[in-house]
Amino acid sequence: MRKILVVGAGQSGLQLALGLQSRGYEVTLMSNRTADEIRSGRVMSTQCMFHTALQHERDLGLNFWESEAPRIEGLGVSVAAPDASRAVDWVGRLDGYAQSVDQRVKMAGWMEVFAQRGGQLVVHGAAVSDLDYFARTYDLVLVSAGKGELVSLFERDADRSPYAEPQRALAVAYVHGLGPRPEHPEFDAVRCNLVPGVGELFVMPTFTISGRADILFWEGLPGGPLDVFQGVRDPSEHLALTLELMERYTPWEYARATKVELTDAGATLAGRYAPTVRKPVGHLPGGGLVLGVADVVVANDPITGQGSNSAAKCAASYLESIVEHGDAPFDEAWMRSTFDRYWDTARHVTKWTNAMLAAPPEHVRNLIGAAGQLPPVADRFANGFNDPADFEEFFYEPAKAEAYLGSVAAAG
Repeated sequence: MRKILVVGAGQSGLQLALGLQSRGYEVTLMSNRTADEIRSGRVMSTQCMFHTALQHERDLGLNFWESEAPRIEGLGVSVAAPDASRAVDWVGRLDGYAQSVDQRVKMAGWMEVFAQRGGQLVVHGAAVSDLDYFARTYDLVLVSAGKGELVSLFERDADRSPYAEPQRALAVAYVHGLGPRPEHPEFDAVRCNLVPGVGELFVMPTFTISGRADILFWEGLPGGPLDVFQGVRDPSEHLALTLELMERYTPWEYARATKVELTDAGATLAGRYAPTVRKPVGHLPGGGLVLGVADVVVANDPITGQGSNSAAKCAASYLESIVEHGDAPFDEAWMRSTFDRYWDTARHVTKWTNAMLAAPPEHVRNLIGAAGQLPPVADRFANGFNDPADFEEFFYEPAKAEAYLGSVAAAG
């Protein structure tokens, strides 16, 4: 029985640990917090998982909250005009529904299941010195803790990381009491509100520790009018600021948010980080090797909502690579090829996310505008969140975009 250590208990670490456990590996999971500490702590993300990522969870029988979480059937885009009206407003329908489950609920639940199934759970914040020891006692050490000292083991890949600084200031609030979107009260959708030159507001249904809720998520250009959450420690002040900015920049969303309240004392989060791709193999002082997982090695800005999706896809890809490798040693060549296999998917996410962080060129503005008149364009854009590789076919190059819009118009 091969012994594998997974360091980090987020979406990728836990999914991979549970997947390996189900395949008969002897798995140890290291977390810096207990399940109870995670469940009672602060929100960690704005996860909205689309069909492919959800299917990876179903394949492992880990979709414990699927019947309780809202079914997100659409993805809408609004673009603010200078007078705070909407220059663009449309919604595309998803081929397969998306769902969001608060990571406090999911990670705590998965961690308890891992322990119940006989996995060894170690609650300890791992340092590089710890990994130096563990690399000698395990067949494979996987690092999926995307923050802290361990990330320094993985060298930044400059060729794949165009940004050295954070491109957005992030501010999240989980709320109860949000009214339905009047344009589509019969189904739930993620709403992407673009405020040119200022930032973006994302609104998405979720399932949290107190049941159904919604997430209000501002992404602000650094130094701009949305970059005001640093230093705000009081959750109620954070919410008040969120709503004040909504009233100013996205009054159509504010109109349904006048009665909201925070879901709990840990329902807010603010921060920023630079989107970074890192080399996948970490070299320890004692000569051992560790393999980076998910956002340890590919950390994209959340503007395209891909974090949890990428984590699930990475865990699924790594699981296949580990199982297929059999009893052969997990050497550096294998680690690199395992990452390359995942990068074949992740590179599309990184390309699209970095493109969305920049001011949109004319052909992209034309695409977003045309989606309001051409439902097939809206639907294709929405489903790109599930499969970002499809953007290669119509999004990046003006000629491809023009040809695509022409073909849809002709067919209509």
